[in-house]
Amino acid sequence: MAIIRGNNIILLGFGYDYGNLRERTARMERMLMRDLVAWKDDVDRMPLLIEGARQVGKTWLMKEFGKRYFQNVAYVNMENNAVMEAVYENYTDTTHLVKAIAAFTREEINPEKTLIILDEVQEVPYSVSSLKYFCENAQEYAIIAAGSLLGVKFPKKEAPYPVGKIQTLKLNPLSFVEYLVAAGEGQLVKLLQTNQTDLIKALAPRYIRHLSDYYYVGGMPKVVATFIGQSDYYKVRALQMQIIEDYENDISKHLSNTEASRAHTIWQQVPIQLGKEQGKRFLFSELSKSARARDYKDALQWLVDARMLTKVRRISKPGIPLKHYASDDKFAIFLLDVGLYSAMAEIDVNDVLIGNPLFEEGKGALSEQYVCQQLIADLRVTPYYWASDTTPAQVDFVISHNGHVLPIEVKAAENLKAKSLRKFSETYGLHAYRFSMSNYLEQDWLTNIPLYAVSTLFSSTEASALSSIDKKESASCER
Repeated sequence: MAIIRGNNIILLGFGYDYGNLRERTARMERMLMRDLVAWKDDVDRMPLLIEGARQVGKTWLMKEFGKRYFQNVAYVNMENNAVMEAVYENYTDTTHLVKAIAAFTREEINPEKTLIILDEVQEVPYSVSSLKYFCENAQEYAIIAAGSLLGVKFPKKEAPYPVGKIQTLKLNPLSFVEYLVAAGEGQLVKLLQTNQTDLIKALAPRYIRHLSDYYYVGGMPKVVATFIGQSDYYKVRALQMQIIEDYENDISKHLSNTEASRAHTIWQQVPIQLGKEQGKRFLFSELSKSARARDYKDALQWLVDARMLTKVRRISKPGIPLKHYASDDKFAIFLLDVGLYSAMAEIDVNDVLIGNPLFEEGKGALSEQYVCQQLIADLRVTPYYWASDTTPAQVDFVISHNGHVLPIEVKAAENLKAKSLRKFSETYGLHAYRFSMSNYLEQDWLTNIPLYAVSTLFSSTEASALSSIDKKESASCER
């Protein structure tokens, strides 16, 4: 929902103002900012921990939040910080810690007026453990911690994780909606939220142009900022390759030689398997002739815990909750970002922007990677998929929302054939959804939503439900 104040547009629900975007086209806006504001105002506020892969924008988000909503910020980076490491190994209470942080940052710390930021906390696990004591004894302080690789480097036995004493938020690469805002297209975002399909259809070429860029650029903040500022596709690819190299260095740094070798093999195989027409299931047999799932299980879990990969588990049937019907052994694997997938798959910018008949199969995988990312980052749901045991039939994604199961198919072009989806819909009595390059289309059993409008899925779900009720009431009146 949107309201207009003068020349400014405020999109309700996202928590930020789109006014004057032309003057700040390179400025990021993250939807998680809304969650941070709610956290700040919560009377039962606990210390907050922000998790996310490297270089998804955690530091910027925390500092920007402090800049906007607090008088001052006491920022501590734990990486290669011998001083703070010594402080946390010898701390006695929260009063001691607050004094040490104030001295180290040269910032006066006042409860409610100062935001305390502890960054890269995985380097000093005691800093995470200490959050428990802020929750129990010093809840008046606003303290946020953030780190990467928390799931794989923490906890140590001597530094227990503060279960039940912290609030956790997860930050992902920019969604397509956030990308549009960063590109100065807040008006397009506002229009999507109005669900005025005729107006959206009229502007479809603009949405598609940005979507094509997003397929290539992705949502890593530094890459997005560089592209918006310079429109240089070659520099984009160079930055992506640097991020990939940084991730691969993390693998080598934190794993044994044997496990690192296995993790590298999986990491490099993901874009290859996504691009093949072999069904969605990730196949360990593709890694090597002798590869066995049990040998690679730990390496794969490390990559998932590091949030470099996303595991989408296969369900046996669409029951609620979906995870009760999900397999631990059968799953698809996606990368954290569509832009990084584009780089690792060596997709040429002209294939994405102009098109290439030889790229049709690859574009399908690219679109599925994109949709998976939006489901997680924009709609905040856990995606699953379904596949038949006896036929090649499969449904790309299955999610749940407000007690309903939503089967989803992804089409990279305007091909609207959906045999598997229709059969699944009819078998289980579910209304289905398809993301494609076609415009909005409502049918008895299916709703087609343009790929650039994935963020409108839930509003479309509600509209479809109301339409179904109207049809039933109309049929009842006729009888």
